[in-house]
Amino acid sequence: MTATATRTGLTLSGVTLRYGAGDTLVTALDDVDLTVEPGEVVAVAGPSGSGKSSLLAVAGALITPTEGTVAIGGTDVTAAGPARRTELRRTGIGYVFQASNLLPSLTARDQLLLVAHLAGRVTREHRDRAAELLDAVGMTAKADRRPHELSGGERQRVGIARALMNRPALLLADEPTAALDQQRGRDVVALLAEQAHARGTATVLVTHDEGLLDRADRVVRIRDGRMG
Repeated sequence: MTATATRTGLTLSGVTLRYGAGDTLVTALDDVDLTVEPGEVVAVAGPSGSGKSSLLAVAGALITPTEGTVAIGGTDVTAAGPARRTELRRTGIGYVFQASNLLPSLTARDQLLLVAHLAGRVTREHRDRAAELLDAVGMTAKADRRPHELSGGERQRVGIARALMNRPALLLADEPTAALDQQRGRDVVALLAEQAHARGTATVLVTHDEGLLDRADRVVRIRDGRMG
């Protein structure tokens, strides 16, 4: 791990998440503790229904846990109000999804610049950062191409660059290789780890593919909502 950032990454302390009540009560997460340091890539592995999606939802400030605390980049998310949580999701967290979720009408460059536009206005600094990120993920030559002109692996590369555009404290990757073949999947995860290390971004990678776990700095396993 080569991160030089001094900020904090992700900390989950005693996180429990329950749905329903009475006979329908479901414990999706059960007293989970997890710390991800800046620049560290932690892979979360577990069977379907084990709590991986719930973990990402809580870590991404999409759901408030029933018990426990979540801190991202030094901010206690569980104590934050709705406006602060929305701001944090927009500026402090980057997301890489199973599908790249790129807008079909925008070029690779404009996918990144849209992030800046939504945050306010696009400046020269934003354009330079977009160019730097596209270069870092090997997409400079295809910066003017739209998603239908790119392969699945290339679209995921753009998705990684877009997720890093706002310099997030935390990057959440939800099965980012699900639509790719084995080699392209390994290449994408290797790139994800490389960028996380270089930029000091705490990264949580959820994957069902055991063949990708060696790309992470650390592997944690979850089953029935509990870390094992």
